[in-house]
Amino acid sequence: MHKAIKSEVLIALEKVYDTNWFVMGSELEQFEVEFAEYCDTSYAIGVGSGLDALCLILKAYGIGPGDEVLIPSNTFIATALAVSYVGATPIFVEPNEATYNINSELIEQSITAKTKAIIAVHLYGQAADMDEINQIAEEYGLVVIEDAAQAQGALYKKRRVGSLGNAAGFSFYPGKNIGALGDGGIVTTNDEQLAHRIKELRNYGSSIKYIHTSKGTNSRLDEIQAAVLRIKLRHLNGWNKDREQIAQRYNSKLAGYGIILPEVPDWSLPVWHQYIIRVSNREKVQEELKNRGIQTLVHYPVPIHLQEAYKEYSYLKGKLKLTETLSNEVLSLPMWPGMSESQIDTVCRILWEVICFSR
Repeated sequence: MHKAIKSEVLIALEKVYDTNWFVMGSELEQFEVEFAEYCDTSYAIGVGSGLDALCLILKAYGIGPGDEVLIPSNTFIATALAVSYVGATPIFVEPNEATYNINSELIEQSITAKTKAIIAVHLYGQAADMDEINQIAEEYGLVVIEDAAQAQGALYKKRRVGSLGNAAGFSFYPGKNIGALGDGGIVTTNDEQLAHRIKELRNYGSSIKYIHTSKGTNSRLDEIQAAVLRIKLRHLNGWNKDREQIAQRYNSKLAGYGIILPEVPDWSLPVWHQYIIRVSNREKVQEELKNRGIQTLVHYPVPIHLQEAYKEYSYLKGKLKLTETLSNEVLSLPMWPGMSESQIDTVCRILWEVICFSR
């Protein structure tokens, strides 16, 4: 990816260098406009990371101590950390077994008088069932926040993620479908008041220099990252198309292997941040693949409720059964834009041999 756009990036970096303006400048302003247009939202506000994006949304909505926020139990820890950082309590909801996203049928039974919001994670690059989630939220007067850290460009019923709730948080960690040359994030929303509030909060609670209306923080997407992301945004759809074709070839080649492949609902067009399979003897399969030159990853080996950081939730062990099952079975196969058919076929062939050997 970076080799193909190297000359564009170097020109952009030199331009920023020559301006001597590195924070809150024209590159950020232009990227915010371009990303908002891409997501079909009115506003985009660049921030320091995907975690910051979620934290700032929660804080801007006044969510804090004494409040509860529903989140999927099958997600990266950042989703829970955002809730914890504002002093609220994360409430875990099991996933849908087909999509691995939050199970909308289980949300309602987790709502209490303290519930203020639902964070819907678009895990692995596939959108959650947002119409169902929004309907429940409307009935109970809840805020809907999209965690779109892994889903830049994904579609839900032909609508872009980032525009499907009250607000959305994106990550630009380098490994994402569109990543910065470091950390970065962005908030998208159609809510003018919320956008203004987040712009203040990211900048020490200030919209006028040295005038502070609230206790904000320092979370600003810098000019260098914005300049690089502007270039990458022009390539994002093409890179996502590559990922889609790779996933389709995996689906075709791995059919009949006796492993569980990803499922995609009719209303979803994922961007395949990860290509996830499920195998019952994962550790053995993963180790043998590694021995034969195929690197794989596990997203995620330890559920949040079993992490030391959230030991207060240890009582949930054995109760979030599907989440724990997934943590023992999911395996991420190689996936990157430009991956060749022969490389895909090699992964599939070796995986088949390993599965046969490990039975």
